[in-house]
Amino acid sequence: MLDSRTIEIIKSTVPVLEVHGETITRTFYETMFRNHPELLNVFNHANQRQGKQPTALANAVYAAAANIDALERILPVVHGIAQKHRALGILPEHYPIVGENLLAAIKTVLGEAATDEIIEAWSKAYGVIADVFISVEAGMYEQTEQQPGGWRGFRRFVVDRKVQETAEVTSFYLLPEDGKAIASYEPGQYITVRVKPEGQEFTHLRHYSLSTAPGAGYYRITVKREDAGGDRPAGIVSTYLHQHVQEGDIIELSAPAGDFTLNQNLGTPVTLIGGGVGLTPLVSMLETLLQHSNRDIVYIHAARSKEHHILKEHVAKLAANNSSRLKCYTVYESAADSERCDKSGYIDASWLSQVAPLESDFYFCGPVPFMRAINQALHSLNVPEANVHYEFFGPAGSLGSPSGSSPSSNSEE
Repeated sequence: MLDSRTIEIIKSTVPVLEVHGETITRTFYETMFRNHPELLNVFNHANQRQGKQPTALANAVYAAAANIDALERILPVVHGIAQKHRALGILPEHYPIVGENLLAAIKTVLGEAATDEIIEAWSKAYGVIADVFISVEAGMYEQTEQQPGGWRGFRRFVVDRKVQETAEVTSFYLLPEDGKAIASYEPGQYITVRVKPEGQEFTHLRHYSLSTAPGAGYYRITVKREDAGGDRPAGIVSTYLHQHVQEGDIIELSAPAGDFTLNQNLGTPVTLIGGGVGLTPLVSMLETLLQHSNRDIVYIHAARSKEHHILKEHVAKLAANNSSRLKCYTVYESAADSERCDKSGYIDASWLSQVAPLESDFYFCGPVPFMRAINQALHSLNVPEANVHYEFFGPAGSLGSPSGSSPSSNSEE
């Protein structure tokens, strides 16, 4: 428990964090990696370069400071971040390193405004926040290791099959090298891939959504190759997987994680809306619903064109075999493909209200502009926020949601 004076000081710094938060966290990462370059083995380098990770950390620090007198309010956020930490292998001994460099960054950015009293208060507050994360993550590590087929850390998997879905998307079917059982998972969760491409100084880790229902005896990930474009560099891991990893090769995985999961305890209709490769967790949900429920399902996939339509034949087969309760719709951005889809252009509220029951549970995932549009459409249709579920690929961001629905995130390229 923090004393009242410490709480008062921390809450008084909230306006400062609103102004300087990203500068502080950017300085923090620069300082920490300079002092501890070995930590580059566990952080997404692309997110660092693009500024996504500093922004995500700034948002988390702001939320913690604003709720320092009632941290239970941010437990859902803590749980989502802890899921990623467990998947990445973050350990208790990493937290003092983070704390030391975060305080140093606050002093660097704020200068004389960061008085000894403020730094001491933040030191106490960070200790409390770190203890919350360490405790939550300890439970996750234990639960993950003790479940049937579970393990701690990273485990070697063989690429059993490599299937090209489109020109830039490939599915990888993964089996454990030791031939033993693998952990089950909730539809919507992800696994973490650890690789060390030739010529790279550090290992690289990425979260990839599992794109099939649990219980298949293997893991499947469906990965989009991220090519360079403009100021955006090529995705290190996605490019490596596409160009260098072949059937029979070994990659390392941590056990499934993530809190963007299908609620299987309801009987209401479900609407799944995927943009591009954002369909991956939704296909896992779709297969699970068809196998284990009688719920009505609407599945909507938005793609740039028919050439970019991922898992098209697979979903079409599911629809043909379950026509009484599964309705599938395709939206192509390209007007040239208007005759090959149900709608050309973009998904809007008017069209969505015609194809999807508004009492549905809505799950959606895709590029951020796509998700903003879907979120706004659902809000305009008065869909209750409790029925709206979405996930970011990358550090958690914001859709500017007027309804306040809570996102999940992963670092999928």
